[in-house]
Order: sequence, then C-alpha cells, then structure tokens
Amino acid sequence: MMHFDVTPFYKSTVGFDRIFSLLDAANGTETGPAYPPYNIERLNEDQYRITMAVAGFSEDEINIELKENTLTITGEQVTEDSEETGEILHQGIAARAFSRRFQLADYVQVTGAELKNGLLHIDLKREVPEAMKPRTIAITTANGGKKKRIEKTAA
Repeated sequence: MMHFDVTPFYKSTVGFDRIFSLLDAANGTETGPAYPPYNIERLNEDQYRITMAVAGFSEDEINIELKENTLTITGEQVTEDSEETGEILHQGIAARAFSRRFQLADYVQVTGAELKNGLLHIDLKREVPEAMKPRTIAITTANGGKKKRIEKTAA
C-alpha cells in the first residue's frame, strides 16, 4: 500500500478539511507545527478561524495579505537600539521574522482579524454565490395533450 504525507496540504489550506481529514485518517500520519504555532478551527459549516501565537509582535509588525486564494501572514519585529539592562543567559522567546501561507478554497473570504493577548485570530467565511448554489429545475411533460409540471431539486 502506498503512503503519502498530506500534512503540508492539511496545514496550509482552509475549506478542504473534509477531504484532508479522510486522507489523514487513511494515512494516519501527522507532524508537529512550524513557527509560529497556530490552530485552524471550523466554527460551523461555513466559518473558520486561524489562531496564531504571535507573542511579542504588535499590530504594526504583522501584515495579513489575501491575493487570489492565498492568505499570507508575515511578521517582523522592529528592534530598538536601547540600552539593555543585563546579559541574556537564555533566550527562549522567539523574536524572529515569520511568514505563513494558507491556501483558501474557492469562495472562502477573510472577514476579520484581531490581535488579543498575543494571539492573532483571523476569521474566514465560505460564501458561495447564488449562481453556484443548487436550485430547483422545473420539468414539464406532455401527458395526453395536457402538460404536467414536475419539480426536481438539482444536486
């Protein structure tokens, strides 16, 4: 049986979760997250939230860009030339620049972003245009000279 890793796709897409959940279940593999750590949540059938841990970054140091179906989040801290009070013996708090990309499914749009308590929350919503939604098609048949109308829902 051939095994393949769908983790890169699962971690960087929004709206394809059903497909990747099936592939993940079949494959049974997953690796740890990259810097900065993040979560992708499905709030309901058509709403999602990406939460990214960006402690130490201010709103001015984070850029969120949506181009075509790619959501790109970048961060770069501005270092100030100030006198340090002492020597750093251990630096466990990352202050490095980052860039994360997420592929969005068709019709998934960013509805808002909020930075709160070191967490960046990006809300997304799938809004399928009316022209793309299923609709009822009327079928007419001739029955002994009379037309009978039958309605059937398109899938």
